[in-house]
Amino acid sequence: MPVGNSSPVAKPGSRLRELGLVLPEAPTPLGAYVEASEAGSLLFLSGVLPVVNRKLTITGRLGENLSVEQGREAVRIAAMNALAVAQQHLGDLDRVKKLVKLSVVLATAEQFVEHAAVADGASHLFVQLFGAEKGHVRMVYGVQSLPIGTPVAVEVIFEIK
Repeated sequence: MPVGNSSPVAKPGSRLRELGLVLPEAPTPLGAYVEASEAGSLLFLSGVLPVVNRKLTITGRLGENLSVEQGREAVRIAAMNALAVAQQHLGDLDRVKKLVKLSVVLATAEQFVEHAAVADGASHLFVQLFGAEKGHVRMVYGVQSLPIGTPVAVEVIFEIK
């Protein structure tokens, strides 16, 4: 699915509205940590899960009982939650200049190898918001299990103004 174009991209908040997307309520920590930590011009977000009202929207393991498409949707939900955390922390999503780094952790069966296709659920969303020309680096990997049985966790580092 092509997502980029060479035209300038509006500010993230405006771009969300143009795309008809509404951010969910920001998730709250499930343990003894904070969801966001600011250091200089960087905003670090904890591993964000595909939760709504503290409940997982999708459960399972990729390659076992979840398809690539279901994983992609879970990653997209987690990415939307990450944006909601950033907005809550910063007060205005338009303070986000770009996504610097995206890490996606997937709970997978041993034979699963389509990690990149699943992670694209978040990458495509961020490219739509920030533009293909700004780009982001990405790390994707599979693990045996994740907290509360989630199939995915998304960690992001944003550059902020």
